[in-house]
Amino acid sequence: MPARITAVHRERYGLVCEYGPAHGRLKTGVYYAGGGEVFPTTGDFVLINHNPGSDSLIIKTLPRRTFFSRRDPTPGRGEQAVAANFDWVFIMQSLNLDFNPRRLERYVTLARQSGAQPVIILTKADLTDDYGEQLRAAQKAAPGVNIHAVSALRGAGLGALGDYLKPRKTAVFLGSSGVGKSSLLNALAGRAIMATNTVREDDDRGRHTTAHRQLIMLDCGAMIIDTPGMRELGMWDVSEGLGGAFGDVEQYLGSCRFSDCRHQTEPGCAVKAAVESGELSPERLDSYLNLKNEARYSDDRGAYLREKQQRHKSIAVRGRQLKKKDGFDYD
Repeated sequence: MPARITAVHRERYGLVCEYGPAHGRLKTGVYYAGGGEVFPTTGDFVLINHNPGSDSLIIKTLPRRTFFSRRDPTPGRGEQAVAANFDWVFIMQSLNLDFNPRRLERYVTLARQSGAQPVIILTKADLTDDYGEQLRAAQKAAPGVNIHAVSALRGAGLGALGDYLKPRKTAVFLGSSGVGKSSLLNALAGRAIMATNTVREDDDRGRHTTAHRQLIMLDCGAMIIDTPGMRELGMWDVSEGLGGAFGDVEQYLGSCRFSDCRHQTEPGCAVKAAVESGELSPERLDSYLNLKNEARYSDDRGAYLREKQQRHKSIAVRGRQLKKKDGFDYD
């Protein structure tokens, strides 16, 4: 029968099926013995052999509608699945020292790659009388993304989130430790579902309140996937996400003199010309190039280094050719 993964505890999974909450384990022959089945994560729909007296057996991961992943912070492990089958990515930053436009760009890029719609939630609006500067910075970092400032403590701004939290819809909460994910979840639920911690006064960082990713049903019929705070958000595959997050940069691609232009020192670069004319901010271009290079390096380090070496050789050759064309032959 079908079931949905509500939590992942090492080799044991929380489930919900037509009989209610349950637990399950993966069928070894399907998942571990060369069966090739995709390991499920929180939010996945799976097929199970239900066992009312013990753990059910998970026998298949069903196709995903949306999927969020990052580079595993443990070296050598590659991709780390975070959540699956959600409609909204609530990217959360608090209106204190946690606010960071560059980190917002990273989250939006990965959210776009997931296939779902990003929504930026600026929490702890009660800590400041004027958050206009942060709001404008968020708008520049995430063009076209809806942004809401809320206070879980006072309930301010929570009504606007009801437009997303409809029956049978799922939102995933993403953000650093101490940003207020658990407090917001409690406020939306109207009761204390999750424990909350205070943040350190010196740097506004908090301890992990959520120990693992888990799916929670609200009374309104919407579902929330709560995740532990992420101090690292490494790029993985963002081939589509970059275009969605940096459309203001990619609109200039394809207009450069050279088809393989890296938008750095090459002559005739349309992207650099847009920066010089003020049409594009240099910070946005730097973020785009940094994230693109990071994703390429993470995907294949050897190929990235070989490509970088070849690119430097090509630039040197072109420089000599241009000098000869202009009548300056130094050979």
